[in-house]
Amino acid sequence: MKKATFIAAACALVLGAQSLAAQEVAQEVTYTTDPSQGILMNRMQDNWFITAEGGASFYIASKSIHYSIGKRFMPAGSIYVGKWFTPVFGARAGVNVLGLKGLATGPNYYGVLPGATKVDGYYPTKYLEVGPVFDLMVNLTNWWCGYKPNRVYNATAYVGAGAYFTFTKKYKDNSNEAKISGAHNDIMTLRAGIINSFRVSQQVALSLDVRFSGLDGLQNYGGEGWNRKYGSLQAYLGITYNFKNREWAAPVVPVYPEPENCDALRARIAAADARIADLEAQLKDCLNRPVEKVETVQGPLATIYYPIGVSRLNAANQRVVKAIAHVMTQNPDKTYTLTGWADNYTGTDNINIRLRKARAEGVAKLLKKTGVPESQITVTTNNGNLSDLGEKCVALDRAVTIDENK
Repeated sequence: MKKATFIAAACALVLGAQSLAAQEVAQEVTYTTDPSQGILMNRMQDNWFITAEGGASFYIASKSIHYSIGKRFMPAGSIYVGKWFTPVFGARAGVNVLGLKGLATGPNYYGVLPGATKVDGYYPTKYLEVGPVFDLMVNLTNWWCGYKPNRVYNATAYVGAGAYFTFTKKYKDNSNEAKISGAHNDIMTLRAGIINSFRVSQQVALSLDVRFSGLDGLQNYGGEGWNRKYGSLQAYLGITYNFKNREWAAPVVPVYPEPENCDALRARIAAADARIADLEAQLKDCLNRPVEKVETVQGPLATIYYPIGVSRLNAANQRVVKAIAHVMTQNPDKTYTLTGWADNYTGTDNINIRLRKARAEGVAKLLKKTGVPESQITVTTNNGNLSDLGEKCVALDRAVTIDENK
């Protein structure tokens, strides 16, 4: 064994033994996303949604106890655009429309119908509240149970505020003709509710939105206040479309395997240590031996390769032959044998015989032309395979070899 090879083998074994345990563990470590470790906030253009709702509003005021429950319901609707900033916190803004039915103490209040039948001495009213609203939302399910992108049900609580513009039918004097017009009465609202959301697909969710809205009171035409504080209990069925990106990125964490019995690993390390000690002893003996003279087997001076079916030298091979000619002329006391070869996997015997001869004679011709005496050159052919490596290596068998005669 050569000293350099022996030293390299010993070093490789030492380094391999030192890192053996670390490699065994590292190969088994995997990585995964873990939402329990926190959520990475997405970009501002991500996690937007739009919601449309339709439902009913139930009027609540001090005089409403004089009105039957069934007559206090009115249609209501909303449309919102919103964004989730995290899986827990979000916001939405939109427009809400409330229909309200109630009672008034006089015939000149907003929404009182001409000739309406009194109810316990009060006049029925009917009007609409339309205005912008804004809500801050908390996804309770993601907060308490952790974020899961494919969860079917989510409960979201919200609080918000808004401003309403009052619209009612305005009748002409002593006439039943009326038109919807603004009542010149702007009111504020505070609201809170729960959204019960049910996932239909990654893009779409259905919801039941239940809320209570507190409103400040209306004014009558004469300026006298009534029902200065009142409220509305509402329920909506809604549909939400979630724009891209709809999910949240979680931190990537390593997953380590369960600890295993390390006896086998220790045994392998001990065996490696013993092998290292043995190699160190062999290395010491090798270093103390005298250097042996290694005889080398000299191959051809040059080998010139040809494409299939070709015997003519191309420009590159001509340059090689001219370089060989220079070596020959510098050693006039030496003789050389040119052997022509062809592969035995393609072509017929007659074609291959011709190719071997033509290739060897073509090289000899150029050598002589370049100044090599004919006495230095012997031309021959060989009907075997030069490489004898099989049919896949036939390109190595189409050649002319130039050997120095001993």
